[in-house]
Amino acid sequence: MTIASPHLGSPSVWTDARLLYALEEVVEQELNRHLKVAKDWMPHEYVPFSDARNFPGFFEDGEAWDKEQSKVTEVGRIALVVNLLTEDNLPSYHHEIATLFGRDGAWGTWVHRWTAEEGRHGIVMRDYLLASRAVDPDKLEQFRMAHMSEGFESDNRHSMLHSIAYVAFQELATRISHRNTGHQSGDPVCDRMLARIATDENLHMIFYRNLLKSAFELAPDLTMQAVRDVVVDFRMPGHGIPGFERAAAQMAIGEVYNLRIHHDDVLQPVLRFLKVLEIDGLGPEGVKAQEELGLFMGGLDAEASKFDEKLAARKARMAARAGQS
Repeated sequence: MTIASPHLGSPSVWTDARLLYALEEVVEQELNRHLKVAKDWMPHEYVPFSDARNFPGFFEDGEAWDKEQSKVTEVGRIALVVNLLTEDNLPSYHHEIATLFGRDGAWGTWVHRWTAEEGRHGIVMRDYLLASRAVDPDKLEQFRMAHMSEGFESDNRHSMLHSIAYVAFQELATRISHRNTGHQSGDPVCDRMLARIATDENLHMIFYRNLLKSAFELAPDLTMQAVRDVVVDFRMPGHGIPGFERAAAQMAIGEVYNLRIHHDDVLQPVLRFLKVLEIDGLGPEGVKAQEELGLFMGGLDAEASKFDEKLAARKARMAARAGQS
């Protein structure tokens, strides 16, 4: 695919301010499209409040949390905590995108709309977790305080283009993580709730993906470099959560989110839709970034295949042990 461009791809021509202005009309179009297809929903309608009972503290009838009270699986519980703590950092995310994109015009309207929609996710997840006693409430709050007290700074805060590229992938990654958590949770109520959240995340991904498409048309070389940088160095926004590495490993084994899922269900769909590796007519830096991106994706696929083999071997060992018992 050839992208027609005046080759205004150098940093001296395309500043963040100029790109923001150039993309304003696209943001308005995408915002209007989003508002037409997005459906309002009520978080409280997805929470099993009839299962709730008091916790110890001010209530004399308070009942301490016990693992046996939880309906969700072990991997579901781990993933739910990670997912909720990630959503809890919404104030930091809002600050970052409001600083990058501004609070005026279509950009500002989108920033506030996105924040309002994301706010529902934290509300419904916390209410579900507490009402259903899915996780230890004391540890959950301790983790939240530790995570938010550390603050959050995006790896891509230095560049508007990098930020757009990042959220195009990250929103899809979040959708996949929520959806798979629901599938692995063992609780149909949880699965239904996370499916509703995932629908929002998918719409957010489409907004940013379409914006990224327009960025390619305006500044293909710079956008290609941004996509390469983001894909190569990608990490989820919840990486600062206490115990994240261990939780991520357990989620990988539990098939909530791992290298294969990241390659096949997150990176590839966005790259394929935008035909990133097929774009021609690029300048030297754009071509270099495109080649490096292709090489990285090939290497990631190979790493994912190794992980697949280890996971299959682990499942076989567990099945053999189960057969012997």
